[in-house]
Formats: sequence, C-alpha cells, structure tokens
Amino acid sequence: MDFAAMMKQAQLVQKKLEEAQARMQATTVSGSAGAGLVTLELRGSGDMTALAIDDSLIAEGSGEVLADLVRAAYGDARAKLDSLNSELMQEFGSQLGPGGGLPNLPKFF
Repeated sequence: MDFAAMMKQAQLVQKKLEEAQARMQATTVSGSAGAGLVTLELRGSGDMTALAIDDSLIAEGSGEVLADLVRAAYGDARAKLDSLNSELMQEFGSQLGPGGGLPNLPKFF
C-alpha cells in the first residue's frame, strides 16, 4: 500500500472515530435510586442534565439520605453511560477491521 492510500485510510479512520465520539456525546442515559425516588439524566460527557427528587424525601432531617440517593442514582446512570460508550467504541472498532483499518502496516514492535 502506498503512502497516499495509507493517508486516505487514516483520514477515514479519523472520520469514523469523530462520528463515534459525536454519537457518544449525543447520548443520554438515566439512573435512579430508592425505587425511583431519585432519578437523574446524564449526557454522554457525564454532565447531569436533569434531577428529580420525590417530594416525600424533602423533609427535615432527610438530607443525608437524600445525598446518598443522589450519589447512588448518579452512579447508576454513570455505569449505564460507561457501558453504552464502551459499546459504541466496540462498534467503531469492529467497523475498522484488523489493523485498525490500516492494512499492511509494518510491525515496529
């Protein structure tokens, strides 16, 4: 494979990676804790976009329980997001094929 063809293939790989990253950023997952008393949504970047707390938790002295549930809901959503992002990257990698989409590369190591 000549250098120009390798560069063209590398550009294609870069484009596919950018598409996968854009899909990851566009995804949203939700997490919950306390049987749905606390729910939240995360973007692909991990930013929290929504938080809902059941009114029954908003009472004097329930701050510690509420904080624990928010952390648990965030952990639930983050685990789902990490799993989804991993799936997207595996899908991206499988589209490239062996050698990362760059065939006939010399082995340096």
